[in-house]
Amino acid sequence: MALSGMTGFARVEGSHGAWSWAVEARSVNGRNLETRFRGPPGFEGLDKAARDGAQARFQRGQLTVNLQAKRAEALGAAQVNVEVLERYLKAGSPYVATGMVAKPSLDGLLALRGVIDVREEEDEAEDRAQVEAAMAVSIAQALDGLKVARLEEGAALAPILTGAVDRIETLTDLAAHEAAGQPAVLKERYERKLADLIGEAASQERIVQEAAAMAVKADVREELDRLASHVAAARALMGGDVAAGRRLDFLSQEFMREANTLCSKSALTALTTHGLDLKATIEQFREQVQNVE
Repeated sequence: MALSGMTGFARVEGSHGAWSWAVEARSVNGRNLETRFRGPPGFEGLDKAARDGAQARFQRGQLTVNLQAKRAEALGAAQVNVEVLERYLKAGSPYVATGMVAKPSLDGLLALRGVIDVREEEDEAEDRAQVEAAMAVSIAQALDGLKVARLEEGAALAPILTGAVDRIETLTDLAAHEAAGQPAVLKERYERKLADLIGEAASQERIVQEAAAMAVKADVREELDRLASHVAAARALMGGDVAAGRRLDFLSQEFMREANTLCSKSALTALTTHGLDLKATIEQFREQVQNVE
């Protein structure tokens, strides 16, 4: 499974009989999968199609599915609702009689709400179930388009993440090279410090014992081994068959934990420098991982 991002957009248009519509599906980053459906009154049942479709295709992200629909009115079926028109005339007649308002025009009366009644002929009435089924197909197509857009984002993220992991591996190797010389440096430092304090009285045996104890405390081999192991795990996740975002996010925390410990144990300037470079690269890796599904 290729890496998938969490941001994208897709639009699909459709029609059925007198109905026409457009479906827009978009998503942004999110820790979990959240789907919102917005549609015209009377089509609330399509909310389930949007949610089920999103759940079948995605695991994370905040999704919005927006359905805009309109129905073409048949002019031949338009009728004047006389009852409503007479109520308007009756309500306005006192004002016309006193001269407060001018006599209403025909176009003004026809524009009043409810005066024109567009009625469907029985043989021309749309089957709402068929319309909703066609709209559900458009929703599925929009979600498919959104998935493609998210995969495209994942394809753009893949080389960035791979480059960061390669850099972490390189810095880990450099740190291991520097760490190999740390015990000897610690022994030399302790020997010099002890000589300054008590002169030549310090025995070589004591110097070796104390330096060895310090070297154990400053040993970073476990941290380096775990960093190497995390590098292998990151590559496996990025090339695996499951959504990797959550696991990569957790792995970035483990990367940072080892880098922090490496820096705290470092007794060498060069090793500390590599540790700080590791932390900066890991942070860049973590920021990009936030975009992965």
